[in-house]
Amino acid sequence: MTDIDFDAIPRARLPALLRTCPKAELHLHIEGSLEPELIFKLAQRNGVALPYANVEALRAAYAFSDLQSFLDIYYAGASVLRTEQDFFDMAWAYLERAAADQVVHAEIFFDPQTHTERGVPMETVIVGLDHACRRAHAEFGLSAKLILCFLRHLSEEAAFQTLEQALPYRHHFIGVGLDSSERGNPPEKFARVFARCRELGLHVVAHAGEEGPPAYIETALDVLKVERIDHGVRCLEDPALVRRLAASRMPLTVCPLSNVKLCVFPDLSAHNLKALLDAGLCATVNSDDPAYFGGYVNDNYLQTFAALPALTARDAWQLAANSFEASFADDAHKAQWRAQLDAAFAAATPPAS
Repeated sequence: MTDIDFDAIPRARLPALLRTCPKAELHLHIEGSLEPELIFKLAQRNGVALPYANVEALRAAYAFSDLQSFLDIYYAGASVLRTEQDFFDMAWAYLERAAADQVVHAEIFFDPQTHTERGVPMETVIVGLDHACRRAHAEFGLSAKLILCFLRHLSEEAAFQTLEQALPYRHHFIGVGLDSSERGNPPEKFARVFARCRELGLHVVAHAGEEGPPAYIETALDVLKVERIDHGVRCLEDPALVRRLAASRMPLTVCPLSNVKLCVFPDLSAHNLKALLDAGLCATVNSDDPAYFGGYVNDNYLQTFAALPALTARDAWQLAANSFEASFADDAHKAQWRAQLDAAFAAATPPAS
């Protein structure tokens, strides 16, 4: 912890502080950052016909009743991605926004099966994304790493095939994850492929405890042996699990606006982020699929703090500090970013009279 006097920071200063403090983003699906305007631009570039007349009609379709209703539109949007330049353009658009939100480190999910099943080569996907990550580091000093995700509604055999296709590009990604429809697709379905990924020295994470029950979180920990839980908000339904997560400092990559958009919570005022922090959990704030869920990482911070007045300056600092702790960056970079974070909060403390 720090010696910052958090109580001295006026709540009125929190919005500006949330906007400008350094932070990491650890739960971002790059295909979910495709804004309608870019979808239409890429569709025109590649001669792809869309079932929507214009940008406004597409954006109007972003009313989701659950995760699957979102995924249906998500996959349709991804159909416009065909070339290395398309993947670069998509990632670059996100990274520019991330830099503006003072994201200093991003660990970016990508779904190669969404593209290879359409005949897009694995190389096209990974090289295009990696090019944008390298450029962001050169131009913004933003550290950006890729995490390959398996689609859990497909088979483990398909996941193994995807892993083998990706291994020639192993130096371009740092880990693997598990996303898509949680219902009916428990983590243990992918036990063998995750074991193989761990043998290869890849970091492993998995979505669990968003639509799925707390038991999915336990299985992700015990069977997949993940290093982070993506979402995890339903853990509070199991007090013993909460104690376990707190004791191990197991990170939860929480996505508040996504949780509301997908009806996990009725509105932000009902979100359990404060309860997660008060339970001593290593919760972080992220944007998930920002083009579809109403905002990027700073929007998630700002709207959640506005909706939950119990969140304090100490909570704001803790969430950003947790994001660095939970990242797969090296200790030197974590210490550097943490020092920048402390300096930002110290500067927001009024001088002693």
